[in-house]
Amino acid sequence: MSLLAPAQVPGSQSSHALWSAPMSAPAAPPLTGPLKVTTFNVNGLRSALRKGLADWVESNQPDVLLLQEVRAEPMPDALPGYHSAWFPAQKAGYSGVAILSRLPLKDVRLGMPHDEMDAEGRVVSAVVAGVRFVSVYLPSGSSGEARQGFKDRVLADYQAWVSELLAAGEPVVIGGDYNIAHREIDLKNWRSNQKNSGFLPHERTWMTAHLAAGLVDCHRDCLGEEAEYTWWSNRANAYANNVGWRIDYLLSAGVRVSGVRSDRSVRLSDHAPLTGWVELESE
Repeated sequence: MSLLAPAQVPGSQSSHALWSAPMSAPAAPPLTGPLKVTTFNVNGLRSALRKGLADWVESNQPDVLLLQEVRAEPMPDALPGYHSAWFPAQKAGYSGVAILSRLPLKDVRLGMPHDEMDAEGRVVSAVVAGVRFVSVYLPSGSSGEARQGFKDRVLADYQAWVSELLAAGEPVVIGGDYNIAHREIDLKNWRSNQKNSGFLPHERTWMTAHLAAGLVDCHRDCLGEEAEYTWWSNRANAYANNVGWRIDYLLSAGVRVSGVRSDRSVRLSDHAPLTGWVELESE
């Protein structure tokens, strides 16, 4: 069976929870120039909305918004003007991903499939303007050995799924929280974190192989050797002192994503929004 087939989610998750509502959004605006894409781990959509997410979206006007750690059932009216597809976790108030787009969503796919990961609502993809966008939230292993083992299993299966996605030949943009800092430059205190989940040697090796399979790390490509982070611990004044990690990514294949930067001007989550421009080919 193709790994790209829509997931059949195990357990009691009801079909209404796997929700896509393109019909509720307004007619598509005219497509002129590149698409603005933002990936953002909101650490709870309701919390981010209370902190001003709707105002940030209204001000920044992303064409495509890839959300992770939504921690809620589908909320199609939370950010007006967007088509939306949602993949919540079976467990209430946990994980969950979504794609919102000002242009229609086509060929929405929920999950990888991977029973354990799909039960946690961690991957959703859809085609927008001829590009397949993926919103992904890879698990953390920081809570202990069992969870790290789960993360390692997911990484192997996710790589197989992405490889098949790339082999299909359509342009792809992946946005999400990988819970991995790839290189020493990608976290402030790399020396003291070499034995911690998120910067383990085998995770970094996996990330190298993941990119080598045909993906461009668009943020790093734009930064060169500049340090810029996307997540900060809530402890020890990490945010104020910019002691962060770069664990959120915009990756691409078959299409260029330019101008990618992390926005520290707002504090809507423990992560920052990561935004770039998808340069569509002229017809």
